[in-house]
Amino acid sequence: MVLFSLADLHHSKMASSFYRVFLVVSLCVPIYGVSPTCPPSRRPPPLSSTKSTPVTQVSSSNTDFAFRLYRRLALKTPSQNIFFSPVSVSTSLAMLSLGARSATKTQIFQSMGFNLTHTPESAIHQGFQHLVRSLSVPSKHLDLKMGSALFIKKELPLQRNFLDNVKKLYDSRVFSIDFSNTPTARQRINSYVEKETKGKIVNLIQDLEPLTAMVLVNHVFFKAKWEKPFNPLYTSKYYPFLVDKRTTVKVPMMHQMEQFAFGVDSKLNCSVLQMNYSGDTVAFFVLPDQGKMRQLEQALSSRTLKKWSHSLKKRWIEVFIPKISISTSYDLETILPKMGIQDAFDQNADFSGITKKGFLQVSKVAHKAVLTVSEEGTEAAAATATKLTIRSKDVFPHSTICFNRSFLMLIFNKATETVFFLGKVENPTKF
Repeated sequence: MVLFSLADLHHSKMASSFYRVFLVVSLCVPIYGVSPTCPPSRRPPPLSSTKSTPVTQVSSSNTDFAFRLYRRLALKTPSQNIFFSPVSVSTSLAMLSLGARSATKTQIFQSMGFNLTHTPESAIHQGFQHLVRSLSVPSKHLDLKMGSALFIKKELPLQRNFLDNVKKLYDSRVFSIDFSNTPTARQRINSYVEKETKGKIVNLIQDLEPLTAMVLVNHVFFKAKWEKPFNPLYTSKYYPFLVDKRTTVKVPMMHQMEQFAFGVDSKLNCSVLQMNYSGDTVAFFVLPDQGKMRQLEQALSSRTLKKWSHSLKKRWIEVFIPKISISTSYDLETILPKMGIQDAFDQNADFSGITKKGFLQVSKVAHKAVLTVSEEGTEAAAATATKLTIRSKDVFPHSTICFNRSFLMLIFNKATETVFFLGKVENPTKF
């Protein structure tokens, strides 16, 4: 969940008063390994990689933005779990840019990796529009929902174009709200977020100032089923996981032997495992060699991800992956200025595309994410148990990969070429 808070600044010579604007990004990713019972619904066709379109330009820039933001979070919170939704953050920034003008607009786009002299603003929003609508296509096996909402101060006079564009391009909902009653306003927004994330993101907004003028919320809910689920009977309850050079913790470790796309990146000193969900979405689990995590983090890019996508080969492999339950919260207003978005957070902010009267600046950008990866589902137990009994490791030559130390995880949608979620698991027992 990403939350942007905007403040209404009324300038009078040297004095100014302001209202806050929040940008909230909420994210919930429970991943359950349940065997599919019916064929997947039709999804939009994969994007062409040979022809540059607004959609592919947005996807590539979003991926590079994801890794740049990841590196900032890793720098700010070393040796801690990291998990966030880059597509939710970038979509929120793109929405915010609709009301930005002059240097404020330029900084937002540049931080996202766009050059307005090479890529017209209309093409950028067209790409995001396609992305947002592609992620709204119903599927029987992939529960994916990304949405946006604007909570706007009742007295704030808005530019008609801004409202029209957020509704048309981003399918955003708009609510009028009384921010002078902060407890009621906070409860209303938190209830909306909790409902949209199916109860996973609660009490997102801890405090809300009476000067708040607008809250922009973007939320993502993702629930997927493994194409080849784990059998709970083979999960070891107390498997050692190396947290640092000297410390281990005991974690539940899932286990199966199957055919998965797998490869070793010798240049980056890491092993890459791809596990598919039902549909067009995959998870990449990336295990760097001992002491090579920082080298891997610095090299992450859209080009790196494309290389892995095309070079991994299916093979028999024995897999050990810990069950994960992680919750993270970030105040991005301390990070985004370091990525180039500076004017939006001070009195140089120009959001005259949102309101004719008064001046707005961003006061807070809150992001909260929840991730659960498990092998839940009774259907998985029976089906997988049969396969494991037949496909004995004594019969098939195979490799083994054990994620028993710090590793990266990416959830990637092939149809839109978009990184939904990105994170690093340093300690699976830290919730």
